[in-house]
Amino acid sequence: MARGGQAMNGAAGGDEIVISAKDVTVAFGDKVVLDRLSLDVRRGEILGFVGASGAGKSVLLRTILGLNRKRSGTIHVLGKDLDHISERERVDVDMRLGVLFQHGALFSALTVLENIQVPMREYLDLPQSLMDELARLKIEMVGLPQDAAQKFPSELSGGMIKRAALARALALDPDIVFLDEPTSGLDPIGAAAFDELVAQLRDTLGLTVYMVTHDLDSLFSVCDRIAVLGEKKVMVQGTVEDMLKSENAWVKSYFRGKRARQLDLSTREGAGA
Repeated sequence: MARGGQAMNGAAGGDEIVISAKDVTVAFGDKVVLDRLSLDVRRGEILGFVGASGAGKSVLLRTILGLNRKRSGTIHVLGKDLDHISERERVDVDMRLGVLFQHGALFSALTVLENIQVPMREYLDLPQSLMDELARLKIEMVGLPQDAAQKFPSELSGGMIKRAALARALALDPDIVFLDEPTSGLDPIGAAAFDELVAQLRDTLGLTVYMVTHDLDSLFSVCDRIAVLGEKKVMVQGTVEDMLKSENAWVKSYFRGKRARQLDLSTREGAGA
């Protein structure tokens, strides 16, 4: 069984819904991208969100974060209806969310240390010495060497950029971390190491992870559940085993096609941990 699946079995609050999107419609002008989409994310799980390019995966992520406006529907995050909370409550929710955007999205003019401190400066009032200490702790947490602290993004490898961006996402000790294509552009070894890091952090910190990805290895190795976006809504959701058994045409092609892993389920069960 996937490592994530094992952790979920013992995760406290594993059935608690921390993100709930109900009948969400998002459109840009006349183009409807999401149409009455519904999705629940459980506390402590790593949810892989997959779909064809341009299907709207990042659109939903950004809508949950409040960066895109929805036309209709409701979104609850950490028990709060985002349409009916005060500005103060919204800030409280935002402080409990961490985001790794595509390609890292680090500020090029800031060092790694300064990038990690951006959320601290936005939401907290801390002395510089404490922010430095906390940022260095996050650098260590994601497996970067301490001398990366004073480097600029242009001086980092692709894998280091992803880890630095993850450190920034963890800056405020969030409950939920959103990862948008976190392993894109990484070689297989670097991608596997990043997946392992995400699983370790989830297990250690009790995170909930919402991962938008195309990476089949990530889906197989660390995701507890997978949700498949198609036809402007979630078509199928469940475990990797559910995906391998699905007769939905797109799911079948994606998970059992020529480029997919042809895994024996009994082998996967034994691979474990």
